[in-house]
Amino acid sequence: MTDAMLQAIPLRLNTADPDFEARFQQRLHWSAETDAAIEQRVADILADVKARGDAAVLDYTQRFDGLSAAALTELELTQTELKAAFDSLPATQREALQQAADRVRRYHEAQKKACGESWAYRDEDGTLLGQKVTPLDSVGIYVPGGKAAYPSSVLMNAIPAHVAGVGEIVMVVPTPRGEKNALVLAAAYVAGVSRAFTIGGAQAVAALAYGTQTVPKVDKITGPGNAYVASAKKRVFGTVGIDMIAGPSEILVLADGTTPADWVAMDLFSQAEHDELAQSILLCPDAAYLDAVQAAIDRLLPTMPRADIIAKSLNGRGALILTRSMDEACAISNRIAPEHLEVSSREPQRWEPLLKHAGAIFLGAYTSESLGDYCAGPNHVLPTSGTARFSSPLGVYDFQKRSSLIEVSETGARQLGQIASVLAHGEGLQAHARAAEMRFKP
Repeated sequence: MTDAMLQAIPLRLNTADPDFEARFQQRLHWSAETDAAIEQRVADILADVKARGDAAVLDYTQRFDGLSAAALTELELTQTELKAAFDSLPATQREALQQAADRVRRYHEAQKKACGESWAYRDEDGTLLGQKVTPLDSVGIYVPGGKAAYPSSVLMNAIPAHVAGVGEIVMVVPTPRGEKNALVLAAAYVAGVSRAFTIGGAQAVAALAYGTQTVPKVDKITGPGNAYVASAKKRVFGTVGIDMIAGPSEILVLADGTTPADWVAMDLFSQAEHDELAQSILLCPDAAYLDAVQAAIDRLLPTMPRADIIAKSLNGRGALILTRSMDEACAISNRIAPEHLEVSSREPQRWEPLLKHAGAIFLGAYTSESLGDYCAGPNHVLPTSGTARFSSPLGVYDFQKRSSLIEVSETGARQLGQIASVLAHGEGLQAHARAAEMRFKP
């Protein structure tokens, strides 16, 4: 199919239609089930890496990436190489990367102050109660490689870990046939990555989770990947922590019809170009505006390098939905709980209080989602597939843990001990009761 023949016609829905609910639910549906063959292959790879360590990682790296090495140490990137990659970039790229990193770091430093500090207080009887916040010792960040390079993913995963105070940040990135992306390596240098290995896939996840002779075992693994990486992360959870299991990318635009239609069409494209399963939805109470956006889609699609992917995404999962009002659009948005939510209206602050569930909310016509992906400051690792109803963006808090602090005074032991004794006896746990009683009985 030539570019001229490409068409992208998102499903048109009207909330006033009697069959809206059924068609709406059908369009939202996406199965997160992983193919059984992938699951079995991943299980085999994890078991092999756990058993053979470096040797297994080297075998899979040669098999899947066409990258041969006599030892895994040959696939580790030195800090000198990372800095050389940064220095090799054109000045415009160096400046953009540094400016983006500075904004991301500033945001996460503010986040740390707001929610990542230890605290304590004393009761009237002198008992101290509080919370001790400490960083993880080590984390692994997975950065996709191959057909596309994602320096922004390096910044968004490594910088909050660095701000949190993580002792060691280990990056893994596949480099098929040894092709290294200078921007990715430069981003690792700017973001404070401690060690970096040119390995990927389920074998890289296994190496980080279990540790090998060369790759250190980490406490948590974050970062996006393909179906093999997602399956591997699910399987190693419990041995290590993970950030989330991400589904296809999503954007939901709430529009009142005042934003140029071309802008909104391109915003829909911005997520559709990621993946044929990505979802782009527009909610608007103005039917003529939906027509204008469709016309913009028709006009702009042939100009896009990834037009084929965009068309398949919009045709298969996209939707232009006519609502009765902006209030109803906000209610539908809360049901969807999208990854990215644009409030493209003249009065975005009017609608923001009505919006409860979204990974990130972009307010106003000038706030394109793409700015959040790269340089606005907040993290672009966001919950998908409706999980924003109970999950949050990646942040400093994902690289910290909290320990409760309890220091009971002699006076407090008498009061609290009596309460604990009654409850422990009620549960039939006599040792619990006696341990408390010994501290207040003569």
